[in-house]
Amino acid sequence: MMRTLIAVCVLAATFAVQAADREAGKKKAAEVCAACHGPDGNSATADFPRIAGQYPDYLSKALRDYKSGARKDPVMSGFAAPLTAQEIQNLAAYFASQKGLTHKY
Repeated sequence: MMRTLIAVCVLAATFAVQAADREAGKKKAAEVCAACHGPDGNSATADFPRIAGQYPDYLSKALRDYKSGARKDPVMSGFAAPLTAQEIQNLAAYFASQKGLTHKY
């Protein structure tokens, strides 16, 4: 019984997704996203979407879809391609936490 419990705990830890790190997302956003979307996701121009305050699940899915090619945009696909799953999660958490149009955390 104890061995089974330990085995289950080890497997759960192996498959657990790390929690999002907003500070890491902020740093990555400054490096990758700020030029178009603004440092906090509130783009200064209508040419680029405002992503501040957007739902984190939406942002994560959009980045994963750009990365996989399921969502087509040559610029965003290029920026999303090198992102890791953790970086996508961090970026989504950071931008979702910013004051914006849709949702406030």
